[in-house]
Amino acid sequence: MEQRKKHIAILGSTGSIGRQALEVIDQHPDHFCIEVLTANNNADLLIQQALTFRPNAVVIANEDLYIKVNEVLDPEDIKVYAGYAALNSVVEMADIDMVLTAMVGFSGLQPTIQAINAGKEIALANKETLVVAGEYITRLAKEKGVNIFPVDSEHSAIFQCIVGEFQNKIEKIILTASGGPFRGKSRDELVNVNKKQALNHPNWNMGNKITIDSATLMNKGLEVIEAHWLFGVDYKQIEVVVHPQSIIHSMVEFSDGSIKAQMGVPDMRIPIQFALSFPNRLKSDFPRYSFASNPVFSFEQPDMDTFRNLAYAYEALKRGGNLPCVVNAANEIAVDAFLNDKISFLQISDIIEACMTKVSFIKSPGINDYFDTDEETRVKAKELIR
Repeated sequence: MEQRKKHIAILGSTGSIGRQALEVIDQHPDHFCIEVLTANNNADLLIQQALTFRPNAVVIANEDLYIKVNEVLDPEDIKVYAGYAALNSVVEMADIDMVLTAMVGFSGLQPTIQAINAGKEIALANKETLVVAGEYITRLAKEKGVNIFPVDSEHSAIFQCIVGEFQNKIEKIILTASGGPFRGKSRDELVNVNKKQALNHPNWNMGNKITIDSATLMNKGLEVIEAHWLFGVDYKQIEVVVHPQSIIHSMVEFSDGSIKAQMGVPDMRIPIQFALSFPNRLKSDFPRYSFASNPVFSFEQPDMDTFRNLAYAYEALKRGGNLPCVVNAANEIAVDAFLNDKISFLQISDIIEACMTKVSFIKSPGINDYFDTDEETRVKAKELIR
């Protein structure tokens, strides 16, 4: 009996994760087909992807680019939609089996909610969705019987470690961090670093925002919050260790003292493929790790005095409420300001710290509170930057 292909919608297909997901899908045409592709502003690449993968529909979020995209794709019998409302509704299409949420930042929250409500499986690359509204999202997914498969390499590693262990108690999750381009630097050494230096990640090829987050260790802080919601562990059970080689992607320690680790070369296509194909492992031609060529692993504690964002993320998770939403929104504004040469590298942390004290705290937020908090925080952060 011929296996039915899994129909995939990729939200953010022109970004780093989206492009690599299409590489995975291109390698396995018997297992996957593209139903929907979406982009924010990169109309040219979206058109190219659509002509290659022949989706049922595409969405260009920037409505000013609708005519450009439609002129090329409409004659190809590919439906073209524009705007964020279309982005939120397209995930409900009947033929979609799984939605890969690869959009960057808070903007991925509402489409993910729509997809879960429509009963679609989620491959989650947008960590901000769980950072901002983890309690709401996990409860909604449970109510709808929807599986959320993590795409982040660290969370994919944890998931792979606990497959077959669901009845066994997790004592601790150990998230590994590369340390980014500034590992070992003091605060004084970071005063004058520029965006070119911050974007020069030693191991991973990622988009600009996540690369800056890696340099500040905010990426690891967001992953701590995400791990709490994905795996149901307390913040005290989540440890971060710096592993510069980025070969061990994360570990799980069980109640008997055993530790499982998931390893491999730093290649995002591997966790993307695992999320799309679970519970199967599909053959790939991705590079393999050689122990003989790279025999040394090292580990160290993160410097949370210098890289304060990790400490702020832990504090936000500990206090709960809407504080993780505040941290996320402040970080998005601050990182954008840094990338546009409006603030220094160290000021990213200053902006986040200030917003944590100045934005209204809500202990038990509802879904609308998250959107209000996000808006309030962005306004406050922009005022601080001026």
